[in-house]
Amino acid sequence: MRDSIAILLFFTLFFLAGGLRAQSIDKIVNPAAVEAIERVLSADSLEGRGNFTPGIERAARFIETQFRMAGLKSWNGGRSFRQPFSMINMKVLSVKGVFDGVAIDTGSSIVLFSASTDLRIDQTGGYEKIHIRPGDNFFAKAIQAVQTKKNQLVLVDTSFSKYFGRLKYFARQQFKSDYNILFVLTNQDPAHYNIAIGQELVKESKLVNMVGILPGKRRKNEYVIFSGHYDHLGIGKPDSRGDSIYNGANDDASGTTAVMMLARYFAKRRNNERTLVFATFAAEEIGEFGSQYFSWQFDPAKVSAMFNIEMIGTESKWGTNSAYITGYERTDMGKILQQNLEGSKFRFYPDPYPEQSLFYRSDNATLARQGVPAHTLSTSKMDSEKYYHTQGDEIGTLDMKNMAEIIKAIAVSSSSIVAGKDTPTRVDTGQLR
Repeated sequence: MRDSIAILLFFTLFFLAGGLRAQSIDKIVNPAAVEAIERVLSADSLEGRGNFTPGIERAARFIETQFRMAGLKSWNGGRSFRQPFSMINMKVLSVKGVFDGVAIDTGSSIVLFSASTDLRIDQTGGYEKIHIRPGDNFFAKAIQAVQTKKNQLVLVDTSFSKYFGRLKYFARQQFKSDYNILFVLTNQDPAHYNIAIGQELVKESKLVNMVGILPGKRRKNEYVIFSGHYDHLGIGKPDSRGDSIYNGANDDASGTTAVMMLARYFAKRRNNERTLVFATFAAEEIGEFGSQYFSWQFDPAKVSAMFNIEMIGTESKWGTNSAYITGYERTDMGKILQQNLEGSKFRFYPDPYPEQSLFYRSDNATLARQGVPAHTLSTSKMDSEKYYHTQGDEIGTLDMKNMAEIIKAIAVSSSSIVAGKDTPTRVDTGQLR
């Protein structure tokens, strides 16, 4: 009889505790709370949060207020949650190049990422020679080159000529770095080369990531990152409705909202063994420069996992209570998350758009390339998202109830990683493609 009473008491307490946990998270993460943040970030008054505009500065101040209210610590031990970095505009003045004694076309076949005003590159200068060959993932390898902290000469096969212009677009706004990366569109593999480029600095502009910290208990030097980008496209030409503001409600005010809601949730619980980092990035829309700078501040060996959240405001292809994980097959993080959701109606799926190389196209990419189990979580239907990068990406198109469920699922599914009980396997850095 006593055993029966003890068993009954155990299960009563177990289910009561579960009910209290459910009530606790529902009190913090709910549609009304989600909408309150989302509505500010996607408001016309923020003017589409374009980089280098007053609108993105207003967004930064709002995020800073939310981090402070949640009780987070600043990223560098100071008083501010701001992580500043610089972007530069360079104007090319002159280009001369020779491959194996023969002059090369320098008009349309060269793109430079460099802050140097007088640059000379040859085979004796310590430059690593990289090839982008037919069959390679052009964008993945190009972004890897730009984000690698090395001087590099990147030889791009002419089969990628139709994509080469995109590099020139991104080179207009460059991350200020001490490294030089030169792309040359060619079918040659020169043993001897000599390239001289003169350029001048046109403008240097400042941007900020917003970063808050929740220190861990027994594993303070192990990090779990929750992130999203808070910049968008700003103001453009009016559409047929006369609307010129790209509000970016889904892209990525939704992910930024999730980061702030998760910060509130974990700050209330205060039971994280690992240190939690909550980051919102600038400059994603112009080349993922904010997350690149942020990622360089960490020893990748100390980052246990990264949850990058991108466009969760609409239903996934499977409907509500579902999302997908980019690079699902590259680590066992997705399996860990799903195990922690056992018994719930929510499900994480592998990325259904592998042909779009999403794993290396978002703010998780820099750390993923260094082996960190860094994944992007999303619901965006990348083959048919109606309002993607349009003025129609407004709060009225989003499902707040579903967003709240996704955020709760991330909170619950990450619990064993946050607690230090589970550590996802690392990304095989030899599998870039």
